[in-house]
Amino acid sequence: MSGYDPRTSTGIPTEPVGSLPRPSTLQAAYARYDAGEIGRDQLEVEQEAAVRDSIRRFEETGSPIISDGEQRWSSFATYPITDTLAGTGLADNLSGENGQFFAIFADGHHRQLPRLVGGPFRYKNWAADSLRRSLEIANRPMKQAVIAPSMLALLYPLHEEVPGYSREQFEEDLCNETEKDIRKAFEAGAARVSVDFTEGRLATRADPRNPWTGAGMLPHFIELNNRVLDRFTPEERVDIGLHTCPGGDRDSVHSADVPYNNLLPSMFRINAGYFLIQLASERDKDPVYESIGKHLRSDANGVTQMAYVGVINPLNPRIEGPQEVADALIRAANFIPREQLGATDDCGFSPFSIDEKPSHGSPDYARDVAFQKIRNRVEGVRTAADKLNIPVA
Repeated sequence: MSGYDPRTSTGIPTEPVGSLPRPSTLQAAYARYDAGEIGRDQLEVEQEAAVRDSIRRFEETGSPIISDGEQRWSSFATYPITDTLAGTGLADNLSGENGQFFAIFADGHHRQLPRLVGGPFRYKNWAADSLRRSLEIANRPMKQAVIAPSMLALLYPLHEEVPGYSREQFEEDLCNETEKDIRKAFEAGAARVSVDFTEGRLATRADPRNPWTGAGMLPHFIELNNRVLDRFTPEERVDIGLHTCPGGDRDSVHSADVPYNNLLPSMFRINAGYFLIQLASERDKDPVYESIGKHLRSDANGVTQMAYVGVINPLNPRIEGPQEVADALIRAANFIPREQLGATDDCGFSPFSIDEKPSHGSPDYARDVAFQKIRNRVEGVRTAADKLNIPVA
């Protein structure tokens, strides 16, 4: 693997989830590209400018590991299968019509996935395609987020068979593609790879507007993720994480009202090396800390699991101070073994490429806020490590 030590410079390991708000100029370019008003070359000019600005500003926060903010992606969920959130450049054997809702958010808006209409299922884009270009710019280690197989499993119609292409064959192809996505990211130079599993908490609610959520799919979701992760050695899985949150889009969530304990005891059966866990925006934190401490495994098929608890709320423009971050971690250490404790943000700051950020007022302001929040997370982690007598590696 990379040899990256997550405790370097901070004592308590800390890393982002992945995405950053796209500048308003980039969001406008995506819309103009979908409308046929500009070409791919012009879109890429705006993407590259946003990536360079993201990496420069991320490095200025002092974060020991950074991301490119997913500025070249349609969304955290659809980057492998389409070029834009509107569906321009959709992969083969997919239709933009009649797909399942990924989620219906608390403010009433929804995000919809494409629909599988034939086989085989293949990625058209890889996370490594973007990462490789970003590494040429970066001066710090980079992490890469990838989408979970459980999310893309929702491409297959819930109660129908795709003609000539069974669900079993689709899921085998899906797991193969997810494994390749992770391996390609490491081969490109990623220090860490985390798997986005935001559908996990949502899978435990029954929303009649969104039938898959009431279909009892969480055990199968966990099995799909383990089918992929069990193809990696313990040494590799130390650097493979899994992220859970109640969603984050347009400053709204899709499952924050679902009890966390519907998910957590099952989630830690996934054989990931570490978990990025939304917590800053959770109202009652102590029971969640307690559940994490109880279910986090010291031996997950050869790996001691780490819990990176959320100490930053990306959906709220209020900027958490470093001492607030430190206090949250010190409190968490009462429930979670210190050697298994890390810190992160609750979610990506903008998992979808078009995100107006209404609570912030504009995506550009949200972008400025994001970098200050990250800076304070890093400073607060150092303070907590000092208070807890955790040495820097």
